[in-house]
Amino acid sequence: MPSKTTHIDQFLLIHSSRADNWRDITALADAWAASHGERSALETAIAAVEPAEEYHAYPGVRLLAALKERVATNDAGGAARLARRISNGLLTHAYRARPGEWDVHDEMSDTEVADIMPPGTGETGGRRPYFEVLFVNSQPAARWPAFAAEIRRLRRPEDAFVYEPILVGSFEDAFCAAALNPDIIAVVLAEGFPYRSRHDAPVLRSVLDPLGEAEGPDASALRLARSLKRVRPELDVYLLSDRQVEKLAGDPAADAVRRIFYAVEEPLEMHLAILEGVQDRYETPFFDNLKKYARRPIGTFHALPIARGKSVFKSDWIRDMGEFYGLNLFLAESSATTGGLDSLLEPTGNIKRSQEMAARAFGADHVFFVTNGTSTSNKMAVQALLAPGDIAVVDRNCHKSHHYGMVLTGAQPYYVEAFPMTEYSMYGAVPLDAIKRALLALRAEGRLDRLKLLDLTNCTFDGHMYNVRRVMEECLAIKPDLVFLWDEAWSGFARFSPFLRPRTAMGAAADIEEWLRDPASAEAYEKQRADLGEDPSDETLLAARLIPDPRLVRLRVYQTNSTHKSMSAIRQGSMLLVKDVDFHTVEAQFHEAVFTHASTSPNQQLIASLDVARRQMELDGYGLVMNAIEIALKIRQAVNEHELISKYFRVLGADEMIPAAYRQSGFKDFLAPGSTWATAVKAMREDEFYLDPTRMTLVCGTAGFDGTQFKGLLANEYDIQLNKTSRNSVLLQSNINNTRSDVAHLVRVLVEICHGIEKRLADGGKEERAAFAARVKSLMTDVPDLPNFSHFHEVFRGDAGRTTPEGDIRTAFFNAYDASVCEYVPLIGSESDRRLKDGPEMVSANFVIPYPPGFPIMVPGQVLTQETIDFMRKLDVKEIHGYEKARGLKLVKADAVAAKAKRRPAARATPR
Repeated sequence: MPSKTTHIDQFLLIHSSRADNWRDITALADAWAASHGERSALETAIAAVEPAEEYHAYPGVRLLAALKERVATNDAGGAARLARRISNGLLTHAYRARPGEWDVHDEMSDTEVADIMPPGTGETGGRRPYFEVLFVNSQPAARWPAFAAEIRRLRRPEDAFVYEPILVGSFEDAFCAAALNPDIIAVVLAEGFPYRSRHDAPVLRSVLDPLGEAEGPDASALRLARSLKRVRPELDVYLLSDRQVEKLAGDPAADAVRRIFYAVEEPLEMHLAILEGVQDRYETPFFDNLKKYARRPIGTFHALPIARGKSVFKSDWIRDMGEFYGLNLFLAESSATTGGLDSLLEPTGNIKRSQEMAARAFGADHVFFVTNGTSTSNKMAVQALLAPGDIAVVDRNCHKSHHYGMVLTGAQPYYVEAFPMTEYSMYGAVPLDAIKRALLALRAEGRLDRLKLLDLTNCTFDGHMYNVRRVMEECLAIKPDLVFLWDEAWSGFARFSPFLRPRTAMGAAADIEEWLRDPASAEAYEKQRADLGEDPSDETLLAARLIPDPRLVRLRVYQTNSTHKSMSAIRQGSMLLVKDVDFHTVEAQFHEAVFTHASTSPNQQLIASLDVARRQMELDGYGLVMNAIEIALKIRQAVNEHELISKYFRVLGADEMIPAAYRQSGFKDFLAPGSTWATAVKAMREDEFYLDPTRMTLVCGTAGFDGTQFKGLLANEYDIQLNKTSRNSVLLQSNINNTRSDVAHLVRVLVEICHGIEKRLADGGKEERAAFAARVKSLMTDVPDLPNFSHFHEVFRGDAGRTTPEGDIRTAFFNAYDASVCEYVPLIGSESDRRLKDGPEMVSANFVIPYPPGFPIMVPGQVLTQETIDFMRKLDVKEIHGYEKARGLKLVKADAVAAKAKRRPAARATPR
């Protein structure tokens, strides 16, 4: 059992392993107290956790020393009681609010058990938020307890927060503490500390190496500040110096520091600065004002009867709604934008301030709050960035909002294909080679100036994350002013993980921004230019890892995220993030897009939840995301290593989700033999595609269930809710809301289902087993090939290039409004077969989107091919948007459209 404590290098299992280690210590102590175990085993387990425990405030030096003393003096009962107290304290976080938890001699009675329970969902008591502050100093370790006591004496009853100090004495220890302890949200650096830790523990290397923190000659406080901000940009860092603080304050490297103090001449000011820094993140301008508004006696003479709740609570017929939601919901409702509130359409007050704080938190220059979901965020971005006739390179499998955005704006989509995962009836992501080929093809046609936007989904529904920096850099090498729109609806949380952040739009943009400022960037470009020669061929450019000319690059990056999908926002809460050096040239268009798509009656609670979600992620996001990843790894392990469950179900690894050609590091799976934190991070840095660990494709076809059937079974029989399905799989997604209890529930349900399968196969005999095998074969082997986008019909190609596939999707879409140029052809039957063989070509009049897989297999103006028809015929899903089975495929008659166009020529806008 104690051996588990050494497995700290397992990828991201650090936080859950700490709780597990203490449960193991408790079990060993109980066994020793009951004369069933050895004292030596307990001592070994305590020694194994000791180095990492220095990075946490609780249990702290005194309690840990007391535990070791009880063991050393053979006080088995006392050691068992104290170990259990510590373990329970870590589990319930009781130490954050109950001072007795820190007292060596405080033994809790049975009547006090309730005190260690987490607060109830309805509690609104005076609990002050708790956090921990890391103090890095050069004082002898023997002086640390006295220094910690001095810090605690600075506390005042009027302080809004309470914090505990953690003291370390080296660069290595400071970096590890910040990485391992999510409760640390502020750091105080006193100059003069060494680089090396006083410990020689494996935990140090297992944290430092994967995070890229190698030993160097510079062990200064400023270097440590930069390193800490690189891993956790939300941290407040303070510097204490006894040398020229004025010069330090002017050093560009000091940008990572919030405030510099001269030595320790002002300890109270430092204490207040720490609290103020946390308050700056804790502030939620709109939510705070909404709460004040709800407490005021407002008379409402506007068009919102539900405001203040009188129409609800005075009614015998709908009072139950008020009792269900509570009074505050109605007190906080208003259609007003004055009196302490603000306008989402044109914010000038607290919404504006909230959006600015969100920009800071997510690493953007600007943020727009959106209350209609990321579908609206995407359409806003497309409308603002594209004009009629502009070309956009678009992932054909992106969310339908992008396609509809092209319809609205009149831009011409140039569809590029993701790699197929035919066995599971899903697509992956678009290879960089396909993207570069599209750009080079447009350049060869002399149409690169018409290309304005690259529009991709990151991560995909199923968890494929692009190497965002590489994609942008190589595209900028071909077109230096290309605009990027990254739909990160599913991965907004990734900003708060140092392992996933580089794979986000804002994270990669920040890295590129820093690279552009480095003089070495121009040298790297010039070297490659010389190596490639004056006029390199397309094949040469495709084979090279292209470097852009930093003197020409205009970095223009947009990111949308469904805040409600991965953070604590109410459904439809979304954000549009901007990092664009030329935003001033499109800012007016963005405001027009807001006016076009945003409701003039946005929900106040939804806006408030976006504000609060930002606050939570800035203060707690690092630990919450780490926990979500740990939960996912626990599920992967529980399913794939369970003797019974793994007979019928399995969670696909990276090697099954991403072809080897796109896993340059050779990474196979998070829990494959030999996989460690370091190998997973190496894959994240090097591979073309990386699998978001929180997204788990659970294969259910091997258990005889199609995805829709299995999703229904879990929801109806076991109260487990899922989202996406495929022909033979379902998608499990861990998020910041999940706990290990959820994992246990899922595992028990899967075991029960497996027992049911086993019983049915045993009782049903040979016929049942044959039927089961046939069902599995139909789901896992007899799968339809996935259709690619064919091409737009020539009548909708207009001024498209000779060899490039872009088309006028807007004209095709609106032609479907004219019944005289439309027809219906049955999907099943001789007519569609004849048309495929002899013509005229069948041209889709609208979007056809089957669920699953959830992407448009037909778009307006697309010529239908045999593979598209075959796929449609083999589909056995219940939900197909844009297709009416009774009427058949809705088509446009291309010849009729052409004749109509001749009679009434359409005015074509001049591209920007």
